[in-house]
Amino acid sequence: MSMTTRSADGTTIAYQSSGSGPAVILVGGALNSRHSAGPLATELAPHFTVYAYDRRGRGQSTDSQPYAVAREVEDLQAVIDAAGDNVCVYGHSSGAILALEAAAADQRVSRLAVYEPPYLTQSEDNEAQAGLPARLDKALAAGDRGAAVEMFIRFTGADFDEAMTKTPWWPALLELAHTLPYDVAITGDGSVPAERLAAVTAPTLALYGGASPAWAAASAEAVVAAVPGARAQKIDGQDHAVAADVLAPVLIGFFR
Repeated sequence: MSMTTRSADGTTIAYQSSGSGPAVILVGGALNSRHSAGPLATELAPHFTVYAYDRRGRGQSTDSQPYAVAREVEDLQAVIDAAGDNVCVYGHSSGAILALEAAAADQRVSRLAVYEPPYLTQSEDNEAQAGLPARLDKALAAGDRGAAVEMFIRFTGADFDEAMTKTPWWPALLELAHTLPYDVAITGDGSVPAERLAAVTAPTLALYGGASPAWAAASAEAVVAAVPGARAQKIDGQDHAVAADVLAPVLIGFFR
């Protein structure tokens, strides 16, 4: 069942919960809605009360302009308000950065797991990132959502096949295309905000896939260097699209 909470700037954030036990909040990345977390929520629900939410501008959540990353952190804090104190948080990709920022600002996050936050540690990635916002804005201003989605997917290093546009889930990606600049803003110039992350007090696990590009492991190690007491863990055989049934036992062990 869908429920709502209100963020600090008045934005309505839609979420749903499942299972029972300690609260775990799932924070999705680019082109994800709360429904994208369904397989992972199903795996975790026998052990936790799992909260998945639509980030602003997605699904049943509303939006407010101008956009600021700080507002998305407040959105996550509003979900924490709904879930109660002492929550565990898992963030994927750009959602991992949001989770880290929230944990730095809010000590109600009791344990934190992040999977491949896109802190780009290689100079060529940073240079490519710098030109992406303008190109996305141009495509979206022209109403070409498909071009924006393709551009973003190619930027991440994933293969883009034209057959993708014929799949049943392509329309769902197009519906979320206008939020891609938000994810780019969250990543920023790709640098790690070490001073802010030093404020994280929650035990933190930085995860990356053994089949992911080199930047993923470097990003996890950068989190470990910035967050006091954090540790990194490789999940063998996985890439950025980590499988829920492989990830879930790692999260269960860490959060419990």
